[in-house]
Amino acid sequence: MAVRDTDVEVRGSALAGRRVVLGVSGGIAAVDTVRVARELRRQGAEITVIMTAAAQRIITPLAVRWATQGEVITDWDGDMEALSTADGVLVVPTTRDTLASYLHGLQNGPLLMALSVARSRGTPVMMVPSMHIDLANDPITSDLVDRARAEGIDVLWGEEAEGKRKTPNHETTVATFCHLVNSKKPLRKSIVVTLGATRSPIDDVRFIQNYSSGTTGFAVANDLHMHGHDVTCVAGITTATQPEWLPLVIRAVEPKQMLDELKALSKDKIDAWIHAAAVLDYVVDSPAEGKIASQQGGLDVNLVESEKHIVALKEPCKDAVRIGFKLESGIKQKDLIYRAKAQIEKAGMTAVIANRLEDLSDENKPRGYLVDAYGSHFILEDEEKMCDAIRTFIER
Repeated sequence: MAVRDTDVEVRGSALAGRRVVLGVSGGIAAVDTVRVARELRRQGAEITVIMTAAAQRIITPLAVRWATQGEVITDWDGDMEALSTADGVLVVPTTRDTLASYLHGLQNGPLLMALSVARSRGTPVMMVPSMHIDLANDPITSDLVDRARAEGIDVLWGEEAEGKRKTPNHETTVATFCHLVNSKKPLRKSIVVTLGATRSPIDDVRFIQNYSSGTTGFAVANDLHMHGHDVTCVAGITTATQPEWLPLVIRAVEPKQMLDELKALSKDKIDAWIHAAAVLDYVVDSPAEGKIASQQGGLDVNLVESEKHIVALKEPCKDAVRIGFKLESGIKQKDLIYRAKAQIEKAGMTAVIANRLEDLSDENKPRGYLVDAYGSHFILEDEEKMCDAIRTFIER
């Protein structure tokens, strides 16, 4: 099927079936409306846009309509039906005038009407201010933001740059908005995701380390966060880009250090654990202090078996959903499934996602196989299906 220039590539389902009102007020940051709108659509949102008169002097309704493929309201004669069915309201950029007008109950345009409707219906609202640093630092602005937050408005500030408090990039804005909208669901869970590689020191400058970029773990954590869950990451060494909107990423690069962090977290009420980290099976027995001198001939390094994290956490996490990952090489698919089921039984897991090393670089092979406690297995065709499957186990 031909791809039109108005189409977007769907990258997630965090806003699938959700109706979003996108408010655009004045300020030069309104030029980013196209990017924000298309990012909302990439998460499945149905969008109605409300533009203030000031916003229309910066970006045209025609451009916004192209980006959203939805209704663009510019005055009172627009179709206001979406206001009563919205699942969330995102105002980006938010001027101080818009913020103050909302808090004082003014009704000088459709956007303020939408915000009043959202307030009366308890609809989640996120405002993203953009203004000169002097205006942002004005105590009156701080008071307005504090009042908005006290009323349940989520206010997202960007970083200071070039004398301004700019809006965050469109991906950060939309990811944060997705989390806000979905965090109101009764299925919200507290989840720990481990990810990345681990290392064991040989001396103070050398170490052994396994391969893992952290890509899979970050993808799972990001999906769960955008669907409204409370996610904590415990990460080893990663080369994949860390989503900047993830709320808590604890770094623990050595196997024992990571396990200690996980045991500490297990004392809290954690509903689900995703064990995606590549934990070393063998660690250096006695790391040397300082630096071992070079050019001394061969070097013998004694490796000892390290503690298996999923087994060590079996008892502390026995009441939680636990999903592990198992990577094997040089075996048949049926043996891969068998070993995954054995891991489930030994470590008290809920399910395991099993892979063969030789399949990972083959685009014709599935992303992996989800194996449950009964030995049933399901093909996960790609990363999106993997994230969907993990979320289904957690939310059921």
